[in-house]
Amino acid sequence: MTLRITGAQTWADDLALIAEAARAAGAVALGYFRQSPEVWWKNKDRSPVSAADFAANECLSDMLRSARPGYGWLSEETEDSRDRLSCETAFVIDPIDGTRAFIGGEVTWCVSVAVVHQGRPVAGALHAPALEEEYLAIAGGPALKNGLPIATTRWHEGEPMRLAVPEDMLAKFPPERRQSITRITHVPSLAYRLAMVAEGRIDGTLVKRNSHDWDLAAADLILECAGGRLTDLQGQALAYNRAEVSHPVLCGAAGSLVKPLAREFAALQHG
Repeated sequence: MTLRITGAQTWADDLALIAEAARAAGAVALGYFRQSPEVWWKNKDRSPVSAADFAANECLSDMLRSARPGYGWLSEETEDSRDRLSCETAFVIDPIDGTRAFIGGEVTWCVSVAVVHQGRPVAGALHAPALEEEYLAIAGGPALKNGLPIATTRWHEGEPMRLAVPEDMLAKFPPERRQSITRITHVPSLAYRLAMVAEGRIDGTLVKRNSHDWDLAAADLILECAGGRLTDLQGQALAYNRAEVSHPVLCGAAGSLVKPLAREFAALQHG
């Protein structure tokens, strides 16, 4: 599976590289899983980080930065350097997406690795070792789960929806509208939740304000290659590896659903 973009550049080798690195980091993290790893709390947002996050991050850094020294680096668990902004291509990394789930012994966490070129992901890998699941995508190619193609649901106007939305958001829908919505129990890993949309297990999800590049980049590409989209509430695609790495409220959904669902979310936000 090889895609050529802008001249002779190909991303197939990068996909193979990040898939291998994600598997290796997943194996490292799995060694800490349900073993009560040491946990710290970040001062900025009081989110947790564990010894497993740091160990997986080190594994990814060792494998990827040595293989592609000219690429920028953006990881949740590495102090940010603006040097990456001068790089057309960068790795965007979350060593463990869903750390709260990981610490709680839940299986819905994954290693998220993307290659971003000129602001958009061109190769993406999500590895969920506790579930023995792997999602891969390359720009212009299919989205794969454990080597098999996946696709979003083919939603049509008027059909019921399976949505991952907060309870307070669901309560804002008109009563008759709520009857057509099945709310999915919260999935702590945002990347994994978007992968669920990509394979048609759910129809769409709201992404709360202040998600970050590392939460989204790999899953964004996987969703796109599966026939869906991740946008802001105005329908605009996201740009990555910019100075600002956080994002506003977003909508991820099957392709036919993303525009109407984003409009609904926008109306409820301002309602």
